[in-house]
Amino acid sequence: MKLWMVLLALMLSGCVGVPDKVEPVQGFQLSRYLGKWYEIARLDHSFERGMNRVTAQYSLRDDNGVRVINRGFDTQSQQWRTAEGKAYFVNSEESGHLKVSFFGPFYGAYVIFELDKDDYQYAFVAGPNHDYLWLLSRTPQVDEALKQRFLRKIKEVGFDSDAIIWVEQK
Repeated sequence: MKLWMVLLALMLSGCVGVPDKVEPVQGFQLSRYLGKWYEIARLDHSFERGMNRVTAQYSLRDDNGVRVINRGFDTQSQQWRTAEGKAYFVNSEESGHLKVSFFGPFYGAYVIFELDKDDYQYAFVAGPNHDYLWLLSRTPQVDEALKQRFLRKIKEVGFDSDAIIWVEQK
C-alpha cells in the first residue's frame, strides 16, 4: 500500500514539473498577469484541437488561487466552448510556475518561461513537458518580430517549432 502511494505521488508530481531546459520567470507578479490573454500559437493537443479565437481569462479566487476561464470557437461543431479551471503556485508566488486543474484533483504544470516584464503584454507558457506550449498576448495579433522571437526561444529550449499552430483570432 505504501509503495502505491509513493508511486502515485511521484506520478502526479511529474505532471507539475518543468520541461528540460525551461526555467520559470522570476519576479513574477500575479496581479499584473490577471485579465484577458489571447492565444497566438500553440502545439496541438486533444483538448484544443480545431479551436480558434481562443482566449484565457485569469482572476483571483477566494482561496488565493487563480480562476481560469478558457474559451474558444470549435471550427468543427461551429460552437463556442468554455472550460473553467483553477491554478495555484507550485513554490514561490514570485516564480512563474503554477499548477492548473480543469479535472478535479488532477493538476498540470503551467510554466511561464518568458514574459514581457515591462508591460506584461506577452507570455511564453509551457506545460509539464515539451508537448505543451503556448504564446499568449494581451492583443489578438502580434508583430512578426515577436513571432520570430518565440520560434527562436522554443527551438533553443527543445520544443518542435515546426509543429506550431498559429491560432486565428478573427
